[in-house]
Amino acid sequence: MTSKDIIRVIIATAILGIVSTAHAADLTTPPSRAPIPAAANRNPWQMRLRALGVITTDSGRVDGLPGSDLSFSDTVVPEFDISYFFTENIAAELILGTTYAKVHGGGSISALGEIGKTWLLPPTLTLQYHFTDLGAFRPYVGAGLNYTLFYNQSGKSARSLDVKNSFGVALQAGFDYMIDDHWGVNVDAKKIFLRPDFDANVGGANVSGKARLDPWLLGAGVTYRF
Repeated sequence: MTSKDIIRVIIATAILGIVSTAHAADLTTPPSRAPIPAAANRNPWQMRLRALGVITTDSGRVDGLPGSDLSFSDTVVPEFDISYFFTENIAAELILGTTYAKVHGGGSISALGEIGKTWLLPPTLTLQYHFTDLGAFRPYVGAGLNYTLFYNQSGKSARSLDVKNSFGVALQAGFDYMIDDHWGVNVDAKKIFLRPDFDANVGGANVSGKARLDPWLLGAGVTYRF
């Protein structure tokens, strides 16, 4: 089983556990549960804490080396986000978290093995539409912009590695299941189109290229609405 398969199993297990918990909570909630407050009385701020699987696309190139390819490690990390609701349907969400990626050579440069490692800080801002006519079940879709900062970079088979900070487009879909007026569970998926340029020094030669990370961010966690 590959690392990608392991991460998918972890995320799927977390999602099934959350959905089961939410369903059980709904069945045991007395009929007299207070309704969700009207929009005019709601606090516009919301926050979430998620476990996040970062699954990258294994693709890239080193300029001037035909058949070169790249692959990247996948990770599971904690992630925090905060949302502001302009209306009950329209919200903006900012996600914050950090992770790392090990860069491996592939194709004609597979002999390089692990080229190096870089940490990523990928703040992402999305504008969302929330569907509010389904009771406690509140799905949403969104789109926005990502700016990823690469830091604490080091080479392994390469003497040095410098991945450039880069903008990317983000697409999003997910849902909250509200257990009461404030607490809920959340499942979320984002696709970020991220293709930074990089420079490296391999065997004394300076090379450059493009890494096609294009990660999926698959998360499950807890929602709190103020």
